[in-house]
Amino acid sequence: MVVLHRMATSISLFASSIPLSKPKFFPKPFIFLHSSPLDTFISGTRNSVNKTRVYKNNRKFCTISAVATDLTETSSNESKENIEIENNPVQKVVLPTNDSSEKLLRIRHTCAHVMAMAVQKLFPKAKVTIGPWIDNGFYYDFDMEPLTDRDLKRIKKEMDRIISRNLPLVREEIDRDEAQKRIMNINEPYKMEILEGIKEEPITIYHIGNEWWDLCAGPHVDTTGKINKKAIELESVAGAYWRGDEKRAMLQRIYGTAWETEEQLKAYLHFKEEAKRRDHRRIGQDLDLFSIQDDAGGGLVFWHPKGAIVRHIIEDLWKSLHIQRGYDLLYTPHVAKADLWKISGHLDFYKESMYDQMEVEDEQYQLRPMNCPYHILVYKRTRHSYREFPIRVAELGTVYRYELSGSLHGLFRVRGFTQDDAHIFCLEDQIKDEIRGVLDLTEEILLRFGFDKYEVNLSTRPEKSVGGDDVWEKATAALKDALDRKGWDYQIDEGGGAFYGPKIDLKIEDALGRNWQCSTVQASYLLLVFMTIQNFYFNLPERFDITYVDSNSEKQRPIMIHRAVLGSLERFFGVLIEHYAGDFPLWLSPIQARLLPVTDTQLEYCNEVVKRLKSSNIRAEVCHGERLPKLIRNAEKQKIPLMAVVGPKEVETQSLTVRSRFAGELGNMSIDDFMTRIMSFSDDKKF
Repeated sequence: MVVLHRMATSISLFASSIPLSKPKFFPKPFIFLHSSPLDTFISGTRNSVNKTRVYKNNRKFCTISAVATDLTETSSNESKENIEIENNPVQKVVLPTNDSSEKLLRIRHTCAHVMAMAVQKLFPKAKVTIGPWIDNGFYYDFDMEPLTDRDLKRIKKEMDRIISRNLPLVREEIDRDEAQKRIMNINEPYKMEILEGIKEEPITIYHIGNEWWDLCAGPHVDTTGKINKKAIELESVAGAYWRGDEKRAMLQRIYGTAWETEEQLKAYLHFKEEAKRRDHRRIGQDLDLFSIQDDAGGGLVFWHPKGAIVRHIIEDLWKSLHIQRGYDLLYTPHVAKADLWKISGHLDFYKESMYDQMEVEDEQYQLRPMNCPYHILVYKRTRHSYREFPIRVAELGTVYRYELSGSLHGLFRVRGFTQDDAHIFCLEDQIKDEIRGVLDLTEEILLRFGFDKYEVNLSTRPEKSVGGDDVWEKATAALKDALDRKGWDYQIDEGGGAFYGPKIDLKIEDALGRNWQCSTVQASYLLLVFMTIQNFYFNLPERFDITYVDSNSEKQRPIMIHRAVLGSLERFFGVLIEHYAGDFPLWLSPIQARLLPVTDTQLEYCNEVVKRLKSSNIRAEVCHGERLPKLIRNAEKQKIPLMAVVGPKEVETQSLTVRSRFAGELGNMSIDDFMTRIMSFSDDKKF
């Protein structure tokens, strides 16, 4: 079970919650206390700070003695919510999952049937398709006219009536001919297609009373009365192609959530609101970080100046750590001859995710979907000796992959993105150390960004694969050994590997307890280690005939390890935005300090200070032209970590009166002291 703690909208206190993707195992209950990067700006220690009290005062506009104008103490809504944290103790609400509670799974499955029954009562012409349980509830797809929010309310009322009648759910076994006959009698063509796909017999159906039935293997609750109607909510309607095929009918998919108790539903809805508040698409627009513009096309990301600064910081850190770890950096083209993708096998295995070819001087070229062939070409350009290994190359390479417009989602699913790919060419006896090195580097990078909770899976050989048993065994053993030496707990995902090799898949947990990965989007997220021996990974070493000269002066095939730590920079940035709700730590914030002159008389001094800050690589700016309370409010909305108010006294004493977005008033300090403290926090990557 996962514990969800009720939380205010302040970023100081977050809680674990149900993951959005189905977990392999369940995280332990915890309270995530997100400490501010500036709550210790003055003292430099964390232990002496009362976090609740700091956050209680973090949104007030208090009187500042150094300024010429008086400011009344007015609290924002966020301040009131923060005060409530202190007055109301945190309530723990246990949220079960489908895996931890069979009762919940049965409730959700039955809710899907009850909803389908309700829909057909209200809309007799609606045709039913499928209705499974999912991580947070259930859904059902219908072939019918588009639904409105008003329709959802009617459907929910009808569901309540069905639940109140306490109708029994009865399982019945019939033969295929009888099932076909019954489906034809009620004219449900989609059910007939589903029946054709069922190979087992007998065919099972579930009845709700004597009024409605569906093809189903179960399980369900005994009666509709076992469902708490106050613990159910219909959430939304979306379009969905039948069988996921864009050439088939567009259906109406109704999503619902269901829980065992009303308290659980309220806790889930609170979590959902918090997730909505953190939506990177909204925050990205509010803070002017990025955009996706219709004039250019869907899934193509425009990094605005502030977002580009954050990306620059991410890339600089990534490059620095890779160079320290012995990687050589590469830059390679965005297009290549189509023949290259034939050699690599991408045109055989990945063509549907690639864009159409373009003709250049009677030759076919193609945008790259991956960086791997380019790195192999760099390796292949010279003859290599075994003494050179390991050879590590890395690139922040932009790739392009075709995605249907309906599947695009902010920064999480795009058509062009930059992937932090790396390839390690090594000898067989170096495999274990190299993989361990990848795990260490991954941990170091993720910790720098505040992620310290992981879920690790080792995915093994699937039914359809290439390569001999001995090669798969060596590769899998090497991955296991690296994980065991690292001391990480991990789960075995039997048969979950790629057809070309086993993999380690690492998911990170964000401030809301959600697990993030890209395996269903861009191949993987945060860590993918592919062992490539001879014919692994599209047989690349063999396909490209890459070799080295061993100690006996004979040509041998090297081992190739492919890995990506952050995955897509776009997706990782989206996760960072939601993890911090846009309140980036000081070292990562696009604007670290904003100077606010009380009047334009202090503007020249502010500009001089900003120039001095920028010369020390402190990201600062001046904002003026409004009354001071509004300047402060605007800085709060823009989530600027530090504000320096400048009045006549500050100009006279060559100082600044500093205010922290998180810790409130920090008092008057010299410019040198202000700069020193910012640089100290930035250098230490403090959160």
